[in-house]
Amino acid sequence: MPWKQSLDPLNNLSLSLLIAIIPIVFIFWTLIIRKMKGYQAAVLTTLITIIIAIVVYGMPAKLALLSTAHGALYGLFPICWIIIPAVFLFNITVKSGQFEVIKYYMSGITADRRLQALLIAFSFGAFLEGTAGFGTPVAITAAMLVGLGFNPLYAAGICLIANTAPVAFGSIGIPITVASQVSGLPEMAISQIVGRTLPLLSLVLPFYLVMLMSGFTKAKEVWPAILVSGGSFAFFQWFTSNYIGPALPDIIASLASIVALVVFLRFWKPKTTWRFSDEPAYVAHKDQQFSKTAIVKALSPFIILTFMVLIWGLKPVKDFLNAIGQVDIEFPGLHLMVLSGETEAPIAQVYKLNYLSAAGTAVFISGILSVMVLKIRWKDALSIFGDTLIQLRFSVITIISILGFAYLVNLSGISLTMAEALAQTGWLFPFFAPLLGWLGVFITGSDTSSNALFSKLQAATARSIGVDPVITVGANVTGGVVGKMISPQSIAVAAAAGNLVGKESDLFRFTVKHSFILLILICLITLLQAYVFTWIVPGY
Repeated sequence: MPWKQSLDPLNNLSLSLLIAIIPIVFIFWTLIIRKMKGYQAAVLTTLITIIIAIVVYGMPAKLALLSTAHGALYGLFPICWIIIPAVFLFNITVKSGQFEVIKYYMSGITADRRLQALLIAFSFGAFLEGTAGFGTPVAITAAMLVGLGFNPLYAAGICLIANTAPVAFGSIGIPITVASQVSGLPEMAISQIVGRTLPLLSLVLPFYLVMLMSGFTKAKEVWPAILVSGGSFAFFQWFTSNYIGPALPDIIASLASIVALVVFLRFWKPKTTWRFSDEPAYVAHKDQQFSKTAIVKALSPFIILTFMVLIWGLKPVKDFLNAIGQVDIEFPGLHLMVLSGETEAPIAQVYKLNYLSAAGTAVFISGILSVMVLKIRWKDALSIFGDTLIQLRFSVITIISILGFAYLVNLSGISLTMAEALAQTGWLFPFFAPLLGWLGVFITGSDTSSNALFSKLQAATARSIGVDPVITVGANVTGGVVGKMISPQSIAVAAAAGNLVGKESDLFRFTVKHSFILLILICLITLLQAYVFTWIVPGY
């Protein structure tokens, strides 16, 4: 017998909302106040959510547990399947000694930590987000920065914050595509409105990142490089999203940003080379020379990774791999057993095991090819992989718990209660529309999932108050990008890559205020778009 979701289980929306936000408040409390380890906070939050779903929302215990299990399975694959190969690839580079050569190469471009962060966390991370997404950018870039000698907390935190501007167009534009499919609005119109909002963030984000690392005064010292990095990215993000479509903004903008900054640094250098206070001042080792062949060999794992994720992101390749290597499993006991609280239609619960087209598979193949190129013995490679699994064991627990929590919040109706409450804000709804996207990404860890959850509600509510729906649907996308940096799933990925397992609370406290600052900025921009700068809305 199917069970129907309840948007207002206590027949009082205010009271229902107070109950619905308990898991969100609890996880904030555990990480910020109690400073719990990530896996402990995740497991306890999931248990509390199960109790609320069963006792308050009346969800049958069997469905609550199956929903949690479905999410946990998704956490294992594809999410953990990205993190494990990514850290394995990095560990191969370190254990083989090749990362020492990469350090030398990076210092040849710039030994300045501020500029290294721009190149790797901001630009290269955006490229990985555009091609692969789903945790790959943070996993790879955080590990690279730690390997270069960055303070682990700053490395992971900076990579999380940097991975905001590109999220809306990640994975070849999938978040925009899903928002279009769910809302019924043209894909190009959503791409354009997002492309007229996010470039503002992309322009200021590099300065924001450098200021977090070194302070305002030290950030001003490298303002020309910051302007080149952020300006080139913002321009091409705007141009591509408005005149080509949502598939390529991240890829084109990130490549333009990398090339522009590298070329600029050939002609301009900061007066001083900035390093962290707890590391020695940089001294150039002129006696240590590596040939171009040695440098290419050392970079080969990341060169291979770049080509693999780029190829894997191509739609014809993805479609081919899905045709021969995807299994769709209707989740036993859960598929079509929950009726939507809005439409009363049964909700499909299908687990897609796309073992060939998954981004993690591309990363894993990159690791295998790197073993061959670097001529590492297979016995040693197997040992490195085993050590990687041990290194990430608590991260895996955190991720499967958080995804179980996310799926349960969605299927039980808890997330719909929060959405319904926000939809009651009337003419102020455009201000709160990004908050809905932010909540969706905080819960699910994915802008794509957040758009699938709330785009229809965003469009319907906007029409009811006389606002163009493309504004609020676009706000769901842009609000979601700043929720990514504090999503427990993202925190777990960054902690795993930055050797901060067990210190997730420190990382959460590092990023949370910046998430709120950027969220408020986007909320204000959306309100102005709705009532003041209405000319910014694209025609469709």
